[in-house]
Amino acid sequence: MRLPVPAYGHGSLADLTPSVLAALGVPGRANTLDLPALPRACVLLVDGLGWELLRAHPEQAPFLHALAGRALTAGFPATTATSLGSLGTGLPPGGHGLLGYQVAIPGEGRLLNCLRWDDGIDPITWQPSPTVFEQASAAGVATAHVSAGAYNGSGLTRAVYRGARYVPADALGPLVAGAEHAVREGERSFVTVYHSELDSTGHLHGSRSPAWRHHLTFVDLLVRRLAEVMPPDAALYVTADHGMTDPGTRVDVDAEPALRDGVALLGGEPRARHVYASPGAAADVLAVWRERLAGQAWVMSREEAIAAGLFGQVGPRMAERVGDVVAVPHGDLAIVATEAEPVESSLVGMHGSLVPAEQLVPLLTHLAP
Repeated sequence: MRLPVPAYGHGSLADLTPSVLAALGVPGRANTLDLPALPRACVLLVDGLGWELLRAHPEQAPFLHALAGRALTAGFPATTATSLGSLGTGLPPGGHGLLGYQVAIPGEGRLLNCLRWDDGIDPITWQPSPTVFEQASAAGVATAHVSAGAYNGSGLTRAVYRGARYVPADALGPLVAGAEHAVREGERSFVTVYHSELDSTGHLHGSRSPAWRHHLTFVDLLVRRLAEVMPPDAALYVTADHGMTDPGTRVDVDAEPALRDGVALLGGEPRARHVYASPGAAADVLAVWRERLAGQAWVMSREEAIAAGLFGQVGPRMAERVGDVVAVPHGDLAIVATEAEPVESSLVGMHGSLVPAEQLVPLLTHLAP
């Protein structure tokens, strides 16, 4: 199967916020996605709202289906921390360095969970590039990020949302109210809103479950209400960080000693693995993983993954965060580790891969009539 590469530079999630800033008149940004020039913009990111899942459920999401839209590629891996990094910086993963759910901390022999973070890792050192919020604020644009209060001050928030005023909102009503107030601030405004619960529903119950479909209906109502409270000079954009699949086949690394042989750290997640080899063992690990996963996953070396452009342009000191081996299932497969990762291995819905169901996310636009 041909290796698909995200559409960095012309149709990826990393192109969205720079295009928004350009449409707001922020100098030095390119409007790659040709967004309308308006003084106010609100970007709602619905965690887990894949393009293919959305298009498959018109009855549950009539308002969303009525909006003009197109698909973007999330970037690799198609996972929350990586996509939020792309949204928050306007850079592909290789530029901001949030290269997966779990990645090696170079020289320390341990993993950084990019969602939960680690108090010993400075977010500004780990992700040193200016955020789009800092760039917008410097140009006189009022910025805000509306999300659950629990994320305020977290390592991930500091890495990708710094420069934005944080508006805590722990239910749908406060989420809408916070966005409505923030988008009206100043002469120009840029607001992002984050809703997480569709993703958690999919992880626990599956993206093909009644629970997921019912929650999509609430998302549709959320978007409709946000559209209703937008001022007439604002654009509302709806997007996501990844899609989701429910893989039925599991390869358990902890149950197959050959897959653990020579492996110092197992990073990533079941649909996008970073495999860090012990010194001198990378070639052997690559050979074993390729043979075991033949026909079920793309398995490549670090050098091959970077050369293929999976992460976009990779910045200085970012390459060493990539696994010595990168394994990406393209079939009905999850690469789990039931002893090391019991929670992640038990999930029903998963994401991270390059296949369309996980990689494609919507870009939907609502403008005042």
